[in-house]
Amino acid sequence: MELHEALTTTPSTREFTDEPVDNDTILRILELARFAPNGGNRQGWSVLVIRDAATREALVEACDPIVRRYIAQSAAGEAPLNTINPTELDAATIAATEIPAWTVSHYRLAPVLLMLCVDLSVIASTDADLDRVGVISGASIYPFAWSILLAARAEGLGGVLTTMPIGNEPKLQALLGIPPHVAIAAIIPVGHPARQVRKLRRGPVAEFARLERWDGPPLGE
Repeated sequence: MELHEALTTTPSTREFTDEPVDNDTILRILELARFAPNGGNRQGWSVLVIRDAATREALVEACDPIVRRYIAQSAAGEAPLNTINPTELDAATIAATEIPAWTVSHYRLAPVLLMLCVDLSVIASTDADLDRVGVISGASIYPFAWSILLAARAEGLGGVLTTMPIGNEPKLQALLGIPPHVAIAAIIPVGHPARQVRKLRRGPVAEFARLERWDGPPLGE
C-alpha cells in the first residue's frame, strides 16, 4: 500500500467481522512495527496477545468507572477526563450514567487484542518534575502503537488504540502478571473491519500549525 493512502485511510476501527486473525498475521504485524522510533532505541515495549474470554471481560469491567465519567462529561458538554478543568458533575450523576455498548464491545468481539506495555525503568520522562500530567513517556511507545495500526492496515485489517481500561491498571497488572514498573499504554483490538472507511475527517493544517510563536500566523494562510 502506498504511504499516502495508508496515512489518509487508516481509521479507528471498532466493528469487526467474525473472521479470525491467526498468530502468524500478528507476528508479521509486529515484525514491521518493531522498527518504530523510540527513545534511545531502548525498545521498552512489550505486547500481550490476548484472546481469552475471561481476560476480555476483565477489560470490560475495568472500563466501567472511566467510561461512565467520559460519557457523562461528554453529555454535559465538558471535555472528558481532561486534567485542567475539573468536572462540575457529582459522583451520583456519573454513577447513574449508562455505558453505551460501542465503548466496550470491541474488547469482546475483536478476534484478538494487543495490550501494549512500556517499561518505565528504561524510558526518559523529561517532564517528570513539571507541575502537570506527564506526556513525554508516550514518545517511546505510541509511535510503536501507530506502526501496529499501519501494519495491520497493510494486512487488510483494522484496529483502534484504546485506553479506557487503564484507569484500573493495578487490577490488570495483578491479573496478567505485569510488574509494577511496567505501564499499560494501550489495548488495540485487531480484526477484519465490518466496513472500510475511505475518507477521514480532520481539521485543516491552518487550525493547528502556527509560524514561530503560539500567536503567530497560521501555516498555509
